[in-house]
Amino acid sequence: MNKYVIGAAMIVLTGAMGSAIAGDAAAGKAKAQMCAACHGPNGISVAPVYPNLAGQKEQYIIKQLKAFKDGTRKDPLMSPMAAPLTDADVENLAAHFSSLK
Repeated sequence: MNKYVIGAAMIVLTGAMGSAIAGDAAAGKAKAQMCAACHGPNGISVAPVYPNLAGQKEQYIIKQLKAFKDGTRKDPLMSPMAAPLTDADVENLAAHFSSLK
């Protein structure tokens, strides 16, 4: 098989995989109202102890929310906030916050 064909196939597969996990930023924005008390309405923290979420990488936000949800990362405030989130909620929140400047 031609190396160009293999390279093109890898690009197509990578793009397909990336879009399969892409969340809905608009749905994430609606869900993010619960996050605003600590992380600010635009993803900029209202207090220095809370991280800014605006502009964070989507995969990073997904990883952290899932870690809070499954208990591999524990925090007395974030663990209960993440517990009821569905996988779609997590992906949508990540899409929303990563889209902010």
